[in-house]
Amino acid sequence: MKKQIYIFIIALLTCFVSYAQETGSIEGNIISKDGLPLSGVSIRLGKKASISKTDVIGRFHFENFPVGLHTITIEAEGLKKQTQDVKVFANETTKVTFTLEEQMETLREIIIVIKESPNKRKISTVRSGLKPMDIPQSMQTIDNEVIMQQQAIRLSEVIKNANGVYVGSARGGTQESFWSRGYDMSANNMLKNGFRYNAGSIPEVSSLDKVEFLKGGSALLYGNVSPGGILNLVTKTPSFKKGGEVAIQSGSYSFYKPSIDFYGPLNKWIAYRLNASYENSENFREVVQRERYYINPSFLLNLSPKTQITLQGDFMNDNWTPDFGTIIIGKQIYDVPRGKYYGAVWSNGNTKTASASALLNHSFNKNWKLNFNSSYQNYDREWKGTERIQINNPNGTWSRPLGQNKNLEEILGEQLSLQGCFTTGKIKHQTFSGIDYENSVATANTFVFSPVYYDTINVFTFNPNNQTTAEPNAANTQKAITTTNRFGIYAQDLISFTEKFKMLAGIRWSWQEAQAATYKLTTNPVSITKGIRLQDKAFSPKIGFIYQPDKNSSVFASYSNSFTPNTGTTADLKPIEASIIDQYEIGIKKDFWNGILSTNVTVYQITNSNLSQTAEFKADGITQNTDTTIKVLNGETKSKGIEIDINAKPIDGLNIAAGYSYNDSRYSKTNKVNGGFIEGDRLVRTPANTANLSFFYNIPSGKLKGVSLGAIGNYIGERFGGWNDQYVVNTTTGAVTINDRDIPLQGYTTVDISAGYSHKKWSILCKLSNITNELNYTVHENYSVNPIAPRQIITNLKYKF
Repeated sequence: MKKQIYIFIIALLTCFVSYAQETGSIEGNIISKDGLPLSGVSIRLGKKASISKTDVIGRFHFENFPVGLHTITIEAEGLKKQTQDVKVFANETTKVTFTLEEQMETLREIIIVIKESPNKRKISTVRSGLKPMDIPQSMQTIDNEVIMQQQAIRLSEVIKNANGVYVGSARGGTQESFWSRGYDMSANNMLKNGFRYNAGSIPEVSSLDKVEFLKGGSALLYGNVSPGGILNLVTKTPSFKKGGEVAIQSGSYSFYKPSIDFYGPLNKWIAYRLNASYENSENFREVVQRERYYINPSFLLNLSPKTQITLQGDFMNDNWTPDFGTIIIGKQIYDVPRGKYYGAVWSNGNTKTASASALLNHSFNKNWKLNFNSSYQNYDREWKGTERIQINNPNGTWSRPLGQNKNLEEILGEQLSLQGCFTTGKIKHQTFSGIDYENSVATANTFVFSPVYYDTINVFTFNPNNQTTAEPNAANTQKAITTTNRFGIYAQDLISFTEKFKMLAGIRWSWQEAQAATYKLTTNPVSITKGIRLQDKAFSPKIGFIYQPDKNSSVFASYSNSFTPNTGTTADLKPIEASIIDQYEIGIKKDFWNGILSTNVTVYQITNSNLSQTAEFKADGITQNTDTTIKVLNGETKSKGIEIDINAKPIDGLNIAAGYSYNDSRYSKTNKVNGGFIEGDRLVRTPANTANLSFFYNIPSGKLKGVSLGAIGNYIGERFGGWNDQYVVNTTTGAVTINDRDIPLQGYTTVDISAGYSHKKWSILCKLSNITNELNYTVHENYSVNPIAPRQIITNLKYKF
C-alpha cells in the first residue's frame, strides 16, 4: 500500500439546487470502525486547493460550501468507498461522519502528507487562532521533520533554521543565549508551550514537535517581553493513532543517546504520549562531560466533542561540566588548541527542571472558544569550579579564582482567553481577549571561598592532567529571594472591512511588582533585609493594517510597543520607571504557484527613546553625579533592519529554506558622564548580517526511494563580544576618555550535511557537522570565550512501530 494517500470529498451535483452567492459549511468526523477518532488526516475538496485536516477528535471543517443537495464520496487507495447525501443550507453548518472500516494495523502504515505554505501554517504562539496572512508581523515554524532530518541535539542547532536569531554565550557555558533584532531573548522571551520558562537550562530537543519564532513585538499577548521576538518550544502531544519509535544516536566524542516515543489510545476518550531520553557524552573540550536523562509524559482527554483537556509534564536531570572557555588577554583571543580546558578537573554542575501543565479547550460553537491554561515550573541549577578566565599578564600567569553558584526558581502561570467571531453589518470581527497571571520566586545563593584563589598556573604551558585535584569547600553566606508578580489584561480585534482590507488593533494593561529579600546566613539569628518594592504599570498598544489583493498575498504595516523594567532610582531617590520601546514594521507575505514558493520580507525600526542611563547631575541639577545607581530616562537606542525569508517545495519530497537579515543596533543618544555609553556605538552581541540556507530531500519513488539528503549552511557576521565602551570622566579635571571594552569577532560560516535511508520500519541517518572545521567563538561579556564545535559526525538508528 502506498504511504501517501489523499481523501477526496467529491461534490457530485446530482440534485444540485443553486442559491446564487449563498454558502454554508460542512463539519465532519472521521473515525475508525472501533470508534476511535483519526487525527491528522488531510482532506482535500475535489481537485481544488481547499484543504482541511482532522483535529484531535477526528473533526474537519469546510467553510463557503455551495448550498444545495450534494452526494459526498470519500475515497482513496486501500479504503472502502463511501457515499452520503447531505443538504447544505445557507449560513448553516451541516454535519457528516465517515467510519473507515479498515483494520487499525493497516491504517498505521498510512502516512497522509499535505504540506502547508509557511505563510499559511498557523502557529500557536499567536494564541488567537488567526491565519498567518492576517497577522501584521513575520513568523517562522521549524517542524519536527526538519529537526529530525537535521539531527539536532541542542536548541542552538535548531535555531540555525530561523533567520534573524543568533546564539550568544553564557557564564561558564551553563546555557544557550539567543538574540534577535539587537535584543536578548533569554530573559522573558523564551516560552515552552506558551508559558515563560527559566532559560538557565539547555532544553531537551527530542520531545519537540516544533519551534515557533514570532518576530517583532509581542507585548500585547505576553507582557514584559523584549521587542526582538518570541521563541516558543512546542512539545509533542498525544494521539489516538497508535504508534511510536525507538532510536539511538551516537557519534564523536563518545556521544550516545537512546530515546523512545510511544503514543496511542488508552480508551475512546483518553490518549497518551511518552517521550524519554538519556544522554551521555564527552566533549571536544578536555575534561568536559555531560550526562542527562529526560522524561515527558502527556495525556489528552476528550471530555466531549466540544471540550478537551491536555495534561503535560516533564522532568530533566542534567549533569555537566562548567567551561569558561579559552584564553583572552585584554581584547586578544589567543590561538591555542580548541579543546584546551583551563578549569579544575573536579568542576561540576547540575541542572534539574520540572514542569506540569493543563490546557482546557472548550468550543461553545464554531464561532466562540474558551481556553484555560495553567502551568507550574521548577528550576534548580548549581555549579562549582574555577571561575572566569581573565588574564592581565601577557606572559600567561593566572591565579584561578574559585566560584560556586546556586539558583532556583518556581514559576506559576495562569492564562484565560476567549476567542470569538461576529459581524456588525458587513464588517467581520475576530476577537481575542483574556487575562494572565504569573508568580515567580527566584533564589540566588552567594558562596565564599577562603582562600578565593585555587592555585596559580601558566595558561600557555598548562596541562589539565597535571594539576591539584583537591576540591575546596565554600561557605553559603547569603541568599536573595526575589518575588515577582505579573498580571495582564488584553483585548484585540481583527476587523475585516472587506476580504482585502483588514485592521488588527489591540491593547494590553500590564502590572508587575517585584521585591527582593536578602538573608545573611552568617549571623545568628539570620538577618533579613527587604529591598524596595518595585512596581511597574504599562499600556502596550498594537495596531496593524493588512491589505490582501488575493488569497496568496498580504501587505502589512504595524506599530507596537513594549516595556522593560529598570533598576536604580531617580536623583530624588524614587524608583526609576520602566522604559517604553516603540516598534514599527512593514512587510510583504507572498505565495507563488499554490505555495510551491513562499516569501516573506519585513523592514522594521525599534526605538527605545526612554533608555535608562546614569544621570548627569544630582537632584539640584548642578552637582555632577558619579553614582551609577542614580539614573534618568533620557537615553536612546535604535535598532533597524530587514529580514527576508524564502521557502520552496519545487518537487515532491524537497524542502528548501533560505533567509537573510540585516540589523543595525546602536546607542543613538547618551550622556557623556562617567560610565555612560558612546553615542553611535554598535551594541555588543549583535551581528549586522546573518543568513541561512538549507535543503532536505526525501526521495519519494523510484529505485532510490527511501534515500534522504540534506545540508544546512549558517552565516553569522562580524560582531562584538565583551561590553560596550564607556566614557571615563576625571572628577578632578573633567577630562573625558573612553574605556575600550568590546571584543571584535570575525564573521563565520558553518555547513552541515546529512544522508540517510529508510526501509519499512527501519531508518538510519548520518550527519557531518561543521564540515570545513570552522573556528570561531561565542563570548559572554568579557569572559567565557567559548570556541564553537569542530567537525563532528553523528548517526541515528531508528525503528518505528
